[in-house]
Amino acid sequence: MHASGMERPSCLPRSSKMNSYIANALSDFFFKYETPRQVLVRNRRVGVVCRLIQLGVLAYIIGWVFIYEKGYQSTDTAVSSVFTKMKGVAYTKVDGEEWVWDTVDYVFPEQGDSSFVVMTNYIITKGQKMGKCPELAESRYLCNSDSDCERGMVERTGHGHMTGKCVGNTTKTCEVVAWCPVEDDRKIPDPALLMSAENYTLFIKNSVTFPAYGVKRSNLVEGIDNQYIKSCVYDPTTSPLCPIFRLGDLVQLSGFNFATIAKMGGAIGIVIDWTCNLDYDQSECKPIYTFHGLYGNPNETDMARASVGYNFRYAKHYMEDKQEKRTLLKVFGIRFDIIVRSVARKFDIIPTLTAIGSGVGIFGVATVVCDLILLYLLPKREFYNNMKFKVTETVEQEPLDEFSSEK
Repeated sequence: MHASGMERPSCLPRSSKMNSYIANALSDFFFKYETPRQVLVRNRRVGVVCRLIQLGVLAYIIGWVFIYEKGYQSTDTAVSSVFTKMKGVAYTKVDGEEWVWDTVDYVFPEQGDSSFVVMTNYIITKGQKMGKCPELAESRYLCNSDSDCERGMVERTGHGHMTGKCVGNTTKTCEVVAWCPVEDDRKIPDPALLMSAENYTLFIKNSVTFPAYGVKRSNLVEGIDNQYIKSCVYDPTTSPLCPIFRLGDLVQLSGFNFATIAKMGGAIGIVIDWTCNLDYDQSECKPIYTFHGLYGNPNETDMARASVGYNFRYAKHYMEDKQEKRTLLKVFGIRFDIIVRSVARKFDIIPTLTAIGSGVGIFGVATVVCDLILLYLLPKREFYNNMKFKVTETVEQEPLDEFSSEK
């Protein structure tokens, strides 16, 4: 009873000391401020190095981050759609047969896609019907006996299914089941049959939307109305915003020669560049057209390549005397790929503060470099070291147990 009564009062000072300790810790945390010690060094070389580094950092922040990279703006890319329409008529006369070609005949596909082919040359094989006939008189199809034509074998580059017979009078070739007569595409018309394609015109209608800013634009910008479209043709100097393009001009602006690319085919890229600064009026957001030759350049060594130009085949089927026949065309053409490249910029406080904060942080590089010079390279580095760092001796003390119980 007496021992228990003597120990209870010792709990009061222990609790008081803990409360005081916590109060002091909170007071130190909330109501005190610590600042690093600064040393002013009068040294011309170090001062010049520091200012040069700071000047370089400042030039980087202002010139590169803010002026060139537009670090004070946010960016958005556009959702785009492209519609195309070709116009023009071509006339050919082959083996005394006259033919007029319109857009339905020479544009593939005809729906107005952003990627399409304009036919400039062709090889036509008329009146093909399913049957048996000899292969072309080429070395890979030549034979001396039926044993050279294995029945059921299909040549990867051949025209049909081998019957196992070697046929012919003077020049013997393997017989095949195919669309007969087989196509002979060894001689490509030169010059191209549709050289008049040079005067075709291409109309491009492009719309873009920048969803982040709610801005919608079209390449039919202010000032381009129906009357203007009827008379304008694109020219990079006099009419840079006209959406009507002459095919011969497109080929020339891409660095190609039309006669060369028309014979074997090729590919051209049309880039519509929407780079817009929306800090200005939306009417200043206008497209810029550029043209790039992808393949078919006459200056390249095309003839040394495995595959030259661009071509494909398609057939028109019809019925004659209750038998299905077809007209096969091997088409050589220019493939056009329209590519929309877009970026819109507008002032935003968040990237601005981020750019400024990163720039301020880079300024610390000058301090680090100058400290390295002072502490390790200069003759008086010991003196600067003593001035920069204050060294104190640590005196070890026995820890006091403030919370131990005492009688």
